[in-house]
Amino acid sequence: MSRILVLYGTTDGHTAKVARSLAETLRCQGAVVVVHDARSVDCTPDDYDGVIVAASVRGGRYQKAVWGWVRSHRAVLNTKPTAFVSVCLGVLQRDAKVDRTLETIRQRFLDETGWHPTVTKLVAGALLYRRYNFFLRWFMKRIVAKAGGDTDTTRDYEYTDWKDLRAFAEQFGHMVAGQPIAIPAARAPI
Repeated sequence: MSRILVLYGTTDGHTAKVARSLAETLRCQGAVVVVHDARSVDCTPDDYDGVIVAASVRGGRYQKAVWGWVRSHRAVLNTKPTAFVSVCLGVLQRDAKVDRTLETIRQRFLDETGWHPTVTKLVAGALLYRRYNFFLRWFMKRIVAKAGGDTDTTRDYEYTDWKDLRAFAEQFGHMVAGQPIAIPAARAPI
């Protein structure tokens, strides 16, 4: 039975939901899964067979707590199966310039921390207008309008492809358990 750590960083709560979905899928495969918020607990990856780190992009960076945790534990992370799940709304734009920017953000994080995840996954996030303060709601609406997205600020929007995320978690679980399976886009840029 594999032991897997899912560590996440979240700003508005959606990446926590992504982490819980990953954990639920892995548990259905029989793995023992522990989920931690990078801000609240400093756990170690030593006792786990595999680790998934999920973080969201805000202002061109990932959460500081995730950055610090990964940097502190990079030596251990680089010795076992790991996955980095990057949660971002920018993926919805399907624009080459935006894709390059997201790749730069992801690569800068990996370069600065010294971590070389076995696989990375880009996941569309959520627009949580009702949780934002006035200024952030106005700012996000402006950005989303330019991209042709949803601008009704009286409701929230989830863009995560949950089926695809579950398939990714299943494949990662098989990899950690040592079962041969091809993970799409393994070590490929997002």
